[in-house]
Amino acid sequence: MTAQSIETVATEATTPAHGAEITVPLNRLRASPKNARKTPHSPATIEAFAASIKVKGVLQPPVVEVERDGEGVPTGNYLVTIGEGRRQGLRLLAKRKAIERTHPVRVIVDAENDAHEISLDENMTREAMHPADQFEAFQRLTVEKGYGPEEIGARFGVSAHVVRQRLRLGSAAPELMAAYRAGTLALDQLTAFCVSDDQDRQRQVLEQVSPHTPAYAIRRAMTEAEVSVGDRRVRFVGVEAYEAEGGGILRDLFTEDGGGWLEDVVLLDRLVGEKLAGLADEAREREGWKWAESALDYPDVSVFGRVYPVAVERSEADAAEITALSEEYDRIVSEAGGEGLSPEADARLEEIDKALQAFGPDFDYTADTKARAGVMVMLGHDGLARFERGLVRAEDAVAPPPEEKTEDDGGDVDAGRGGGAPEPEEAGSALSDRLVIDLTAHKTMGLRDAVQADVGVGLATIVHALALQVFYPGYGLWTPLQLRLTATGLERLAPGVEDGPAGRRVRDRCEAWGARLPERAEDLWGVVFGLAPSEQLDLMACCAGVGLYAVRDPHDRRPGALEQAETLATVVGLDMTGTWSATAASYFTRVPKTRVLDAVTEAVNPEEAGRLAGFKKGDMAEAAERLVEGKGWLPSVLRTVSDAAEAEAEGRDADEPRDDDAYSFAAE
Repeated sequence: MTAQSIETVATEATTPAHGAEITVPLNRLRASPKNARKTPHSPATIEAFAASIKVKGVLQPPVVEVERDGEGVPTGNYLVTIGEGRRQGLRLLAKRKAIERTHPVRVIVDAENDAHEISLDENMTREAMHPADQFEAFQRLTVEKGYGPEEIGARFGVSAHVVRQRLRLGSAAPELMAAYRAGTLALDQLTAFCVSDDQDRQRQVLEQVSPHTPAYAIRRAMTEAEVSVGDRRVRFVGVEAYEAEGGGILRDLFTEDGGGWLEDVVLLDRLVGEKLAGLADEAREREGWKWAESALDYPDVSVFGRVYPVAVERSEADAAEITALSEEYDRIVSEAGGEGLSPEADARLEEIDKALQAFGPDFDYTADTKARAGVMVMLGHDGLARFERGLVRAEDAVAPPPEEKTEDDGGDVDAGRGGGAPEPEEAGSALSDRLVIDLTAHKTMGLRDAVQADVGVGLATIVHALALQVFYPGYGLWTPLQLRLTATGLERLAPGVEDGPAGRRVRDRCEAWGARLPERAEDLWGVVFGLAPSEQLDLMACCAGVGLYAVRDPHDRRPGALEQAETLATVVGLDMTGTWSATAASYFTRVPKTRVLDAVTEAVNPEEAGRLAGFKKGDMAEAAERLVEGKGWLPSVLRTVSDAAEAEAEGRDADEPRDDDAYSFAAE
C-alpha cells in the first residue's frame, strides 16, 4: 500500500479497506452507538486529553468504522469505536478555537471486527499505570527537563496543585514507594508520610508504625514536633504575626484547606505569652483591678475566692433618663416600616446607644472589690482570650470560710472544707474495706434505681451539682453525682450487681431509651429537642441515675459527696431491702462471727442468735442466711440516715429491732 493511499482523505465515494490508516476531518467523526463505555468521560479526563493533544498531538490514532445509512450506503462520516476520549478532547480544542472544526485526524479503519466487542476489549484488557510510576515520572520531568508544576499541568491537563502533590509523592523515600507498589502501604498512608519531604523522618516513622496504622496517626507522628495551624495558639496569635517574626510553616499539600504546621514552637509560645500578658496589663489598668495575671492554659481557679458584680446604684435622675432613652429606642424600632429605618432614625439610634453606654453597665464590681481582687487572662479553647474577673487570693479574702476538722482513725485532719460525713461504726473497724466497697456498690445501684424512678429528684440532683461547681469553687466534689457523667461500672466492685433487681431496672431503662435515640451522635440533638418536656425530664433522670457514684472506697475518700449521697438517699426514700439481701455469700461469710450473731439478734431475736453461738463459721453463715431471709435486715452501711432519726423519734436505739418481722430500715 502506497503512502498516497494511506493518506487518502475519505469521501462518500471511497470505502477504505480494513486496517487502512486514513485522515478524516474532525467534524466527520461521530460517537459510535456500539461503544461499550456508556458512562461518559469526566470533564477532568476530557480536559487532560485536550491538554495532551494540544502539546503532543494525537499519539494513538482512534479506531473507526464507516457510517452507513439505512440502505447500507456510506454517509461520509466515521463512527469512533476506540478513542472517544480523544475525539472529545479534539472537540474541546475546536470549541476553544485552538484548532479548526475540520482539523485532520489520523484514524485506523476496522471493517471486520464487531465494533461493540473491540470497544469492550479495549476497555477491559488494558491496565492503568501504577500511581507510583506516575508520581516518579512527574518527578523525572522536573529533574531532567526542568519543568515546573504549571508547565507539567498544562501538558497533562491537571492543575498545578495536583502536580505539586504528585511531585511530593514522587520524592518520597524509596522504602515508602516500594511498600506502596507492593500493596503494604495505601495511598492515604503514603500521603500522610509525604506531609513532609524529610526522607529521614519518613523512614523513622515507617519503622514505628504497622501496616494497619491509620493515615491520621501517621500524619500526627510526622508532625509531632510541630503545631497545627488549627491550634488555638495559632488562631490567637495569627499566622501572619508568626511569619513576621521569621517562623517557618510546613504546608500540607494533601488537604482541601491547605493546612499546615508551625515549625518553631518556642517562638509561637513566646508570642502567645506576650500577647496574653499585654491583655492582662491593659485590663488591670483600664478596669482598676489590684492584680492581673496571664496563663496559657486554664488554671485551677478553685484556689481563689470569687466575688461577683452587683447592680450599679443610680441616681433618680440617671435612672429616669436611662428609662426615657430606652423607651425612645424601642419606639423608634417598633415604628420602622417595611423599608426599614430612615437615615434620621438610624442616626438617632446611634446617639441613644452612645448615651446609654456613657452610663456604664448595669452590673459592675465595686471599687472596694477591685481593690482586693484581680483578673486572669488565659487562652480559651477557641483561640480567643478569656477573662476571669473577680478572683480573690487567699491573703485578700475578707472572711474565708473556716475549715471544720474531722479526725480519722489515725488522728489526721480531713482536708475537705465544711467537714466530712460521719461514717457508720462498722465501716472503719468491724467490716473489711472490701466488704464495704461491695455493699456500697449495691447501695449505689439502689440510688441509681431510685433517682431514675423520680424525675424531680434527678433534676434537683443535677441542678445541685451544677450550682456547687459554678458558685462554690472547691466544692465541686461535694456531690455523689459524677457531673461529667462518667458511667463507672460497678460489676468489678461487686460482681453480680448489674444483674440485681436495681441493676436490671437501670439496664431496662437505658435499653428502652437506647432504642429511641438515634444511631449517630450528630442526630441526637434533633431527637432530644423534639421530645416533650416530660420525656426530656425522664431521659435526664435516667442519665443522672447512671452518673451517680456513692461507693465508699478507702482510697477515694470524698466525705462531702458521701454525706450528700446519704441526704439524697433519704429524699428518694431509698429502700435497699428490695435490691439487696443478706446471704452467706454476700455478707455472713465475710464478717466476724460476732457480726453474724448481731445480725441475727437484730433481725430475729437473741434466742436464735444464742443457738448459733457454737456453730462453725460456715455453718453459722448458712443458718444466719435462712433465719434473716424475708426479714428485711440490712447492715448499717446500706441503711439510710432517716432510720436513725426515726429510731430516736420512737425512743429506741437505731440498731434495736422492730416488733414486726418484715421490717425495713429504709425511710417509708
